[in-house]
Amino acid sequence: MEWIIESKGPSIYSFKIVQINRIIPNLNLRQIKITDATPEIINRYMSGDEQALLTKIRYNRLVDIFLGITAYSLQNHLRTTVIGVGQIEIDEIYVGINFNGTQFMIPVQAKAGNDQLGVVQTKQDIGYCTEKFPELICRSISAQFMDQNLIAMFELAIEESEVKIVQERHYKLVPADQVSTADLQNYRNCE
Repeated sequence: MEWIIESKGPSIYSFKIVQINRIIPNLNLRQIKITDATPEIINRYMSGDEQALLTKIRYNRLVDIFLGITAYSLQNHLRTTVIGVGQIEIDEIYVGINFNGTQFMIPVQAKAGNDQLGVVQTKQDIGYCTEKFPELICRSISAQFMDQNLIAMFELAIEESEVKIVQERHYKLVPADQVSTADLQNYRNCE
């Protein structure tokens, strides 16, 4: 068990004891090589922080690849409020659509360095989507740099008041010549 701090409204917080729940990359998952589409000039000057991670996700369309839908960045650092929570900030939010017209709202939480993905932030992100866009399906994503070009991505959901991992993938951004014929065959065999 551990203590967490939850926002309950403007300038109102509560301590709550909950089961320990960590969203940590599984080091035993395979790394899926993706040709890095980040412009070289961006790679040259970007730092290794949360903003760099969001930039790499956007340029490489990792939300689309990970969820298997078409997604568009709607806004970065969305500051808003949620009833019963108060002010929140969503790192980036996407809107998406699939092959049959179903629409999605996709909040993305990003962490770099020693920062850990937070279940409280995930609950707030999902709460925002549920409150503001009840007609859309919320698919919450958390992403973390494992190293400069290796990104762990998680789809998260709330089940019985706890954040659960729906799926996890690790994407390694590489130059095109580092995706071999053997890699392509391996990926094909996993379909």
